[in-house]
Amino acid sequence: MKQLLIILCLLPCFCSAQTDLLMLKKGHAHVITYSTGMHMAMQTIYDQWFDGTITAIRHDSIFLNGTPFHYKEIRALQRERTKLNYKTDGTILMIAGGGVLVLGAVNGLYRNDQIKDWYSPVSFITAGALILGGYCLTRLQVKQYVLGKKYNLEYLELNPNKNGGGAL
Repeated sequence: MKQLLIILCLLPCFCSAQTDLLMLKKGHAHVITYSTGMHMAMQTIYDQWFDGTITAIRHDSIFLNGTPFHYKEIRALQRERTKLNYKTDGTILMIAGGGVLVLGAVNGLYRNDQIKDWYSPVSFITAGALILGGYCLTRLQVKQYVLGKKYNLEYLELNPNKNGGGAL
């Protein structure tokens, strides 16, 4: 019983308070909130891309893999879309489009048709739509938020004690 009481009394010494947050907004609408431990891909105002885990957010700075950046140094943010498997689905569509062309050639050879009769306009349109749709799907995997007119970052300070000292 005494050990449990000692553990409960010492537990607050090892806990950390809530860290600050960084909010991406589109106008006044909330898009995403970044906090410690989340993955972030960002472009700085110096045209450099950084990708990693947010290790801390404090004093108006974001620590990405331990490297500090002031939140006003961020020009753009990137986020991977996760609702669909864009890369795999796009690749499958492109393979299906190529399969339509191969199937037309195999059928033409099997029927001993002339080369000009292997494909109809419909098969070209179908194959082209599948290949183009698959390519577009693979390119849509990453969403980029360029800060400025449409999107902006807000630094939300949750720790009122900026010097990092103890409570009063």
